[in-house]
Amino acid sequence: MKQFTLTLILTVLCSIQAAAQETYLLPVSKPVTNDTEKVSKFNGDKVLTDVVKPAIEVYLPDADNANGCAVILCPGGALRALSWGSDVEKMAKFLNEKGIAAIGLKYHLNTTSMPRDMKMPPTVDVTGFEQFPKADANPLHYAAGDSILQLAADDAKAAIRLVRQHAEEWHIDVQKIGYLGFSAGGGVAIAATTQATEAVEQPNFLCTNFGPALAEVNVPTPAPPLLIMSRAEHPNVAAGLLALFLEWKKAGGNAEIHLYGDGAGPYQLMPQTGSTTTEAWSQQFVLWLQAKGFAR
Repeated sequence: MKQFTLTLILTVLCSIQAAAQETYLLPVSKPVTNDTEKVSKFNGDKVLTDVVKPAIEVYLPDADNANGCAVILCPGGALRALSWGSDVEKMAKFLNEKGIAAIGLKYHLNTTSMPRDMKMPPTVDVTGFEQFPKADANPLHYAAGDSILQLAADDAKAAIRLVRQHAEEWHIDVQKIGYLGFSAGGGVAIAATTQATEAVEQPNFLCTNFGPALAEVNVPTPAPPLLIMSRAEHPNVAAGLLALFLEWKKAGGNAEIHLYGDGAGPYQLMPQTGSTTTEAWSQQFVLWLQAKGFAR
């Protein structure tokens, strides 16, 4: 009985440790005093809206298991919401179990209405990638939207600076820090990478999952290794990501692309059932990190 009780206590303590996190506000050019952030649920997962105070939430693996790699998670949500539960909390648990630190990025969101006279552009399938020059797959450019993308990219650059500042404390290798962006978060990660002006802002790797560039891409020199994943049948997104892959290759960068052909499944973590190739994206991401020497 005593042994059972001790085991139960240790299990609970380990669970608490695995879920522990710290939050750090990020510097912004125009700080706000009123926090408008709202929390809701969608399909049982946490969703954040009206974010005006960017921050990072830190999820660290057990120090004995840490391999030095850190992934800054840029959640999706069309720049109007953050899919925090699926893209950050669940993904952080998955990464921590593999010894990888996870940093959830809470970036600026668009809180304005779209112009009433704006019309959606025609759908482009993967064969129409040439319709996205410089890999810009943003379907709706307008001043407020472009401004928010810039603020979000600045948040991502501030996040990677902060992670490098705390690298020793968090058992992170400063040469093994990069982005994983989901949907619109992929656009944020790409913009942050291509706009980095200092080495401390440049990621060591970049992965975008179902998230094309939302602005023109000028590949940095040197270019960090790039991993792209999406469904081949995803309208506009697949074409935009193929255009991004080609921009990276034309610039001499290392790039890898997986356009899953079965056309099934979302971009979140998926049960490994073997019924769709899309579900393998998370394992593919970890394998890629290992093959590139960022994780083990």
